[in-house]
Amino acid sequence: MHRQNEMFPRSKQAKGNKADAAQKTMVHPDGVITASAPGKCILFGEHAVVYGEPAVAVALEQRMHLKLIPSTSWSLNGAELDEEKHPHVWSLLGAFGGVHTVPPLDIHITGDIPRSSGLGSSAALSASMVRALETHLNRQLSDDTAGKMAHEAEAFSQQGRASPMDTSTSLLGGVVVLSNQREEGLNWRYQRSHRTPEAELSWDIHDLEVAMDDVHLVIGNTGVHAPTLRQVEKVAQALNDDPGLNQAIATIGSITRRGLAALKAGDAHRVGQAMTENHLVLRSLGVSSVELEELIQAAAPSSLGVKLTGAGGGGCMVALTQHPETTRQAIELAGG
Repeated sequence: MHRQNEMFPRSKQAKGNKADAAQKTMVHPDGVITASAPGKCILFGEHAVVYGEPAVAVALEQRMHLKLIPSTSWSLNGAELDEEKHPHVWSLLGAFGGVHTVPPLDIHITGDIPRSSGLGSSAALSASMVRALETHLNRQLSDDTAGKMAHEAEAFSQQGRASPMDTSTSLLGGVVVLSNQREEGLNWRYQRSHRTPEAELSWDIHDLEVAMDDVHLVIGNTGVHAPTLRQVEKVAQALNDDPGLNQAIATIGSITRRGLAALKAGDAHRVGQAMTENHLVLRSLGVSSVELEELIQAAAPSSLGVKLTGAGGGGCMVALTQHPETTRQAIELAGG
């Protein structure tokens, strides 16, 4: 099982060339293009962000890597490129004109972000792919345009229900905040609008410098694969069956705002409290699991805050802690 211990990121600028910085692209002398982008960990707001509430995420050290090699036909990891099997790549190729316009490529994808774990592997793929194709075609895209393309690829693979949280974090790095308004005290980057099956939504994307020393994020993986689409559909169905659950979505939004205020103040204890409260509401929506609860209960005594991260149903949990080794060992003993 995967356990990850990271210092809490201060800002994209503070990280410099560290592995969890924003998306990177390189052109090699032989014409091969390589690109990578980080995964993400959501601190507050998963699921609710799809319904217009704010959310906060941080970029991780783990990354997706891809290589584009000029070829005479399209392939991905040695197999023929297929729309159903590779929806993110197919969508992005379409945004650049499609397979009949873009010169053929042999695409190789690797990475150390576990799939279907809530850590944004597909978003990191989309973020790295859009920048690699931009380079391949000698385009120059703004962060806004690149973010839109990557987000649309995510939405395409999730039947329209996707916020720009994951792709924005992979593209920008650091600490990223989505909100339904421009937030004071944050660095505003761009705005994103998108129609989900339920409504037309708009988000403002920001990044944030955080001064919160001597705290760590420890991530534990249940090993249970939980595709995002399945969990998003589960919440959508629950809200349709019981409109009263919309209050839970609003509550997550309120918790996220309190967590954001604590981040801005550098108050790790209040950040942790908000994380735990966020988890309790997510659990009430039915997106936790037995495996997640076991890891969360194990990590809680040595942590400032604990919660599932991502869509839930399995995948990963995250603990904010001042005692990372103790927390890591507790998660490991619980099977994470």
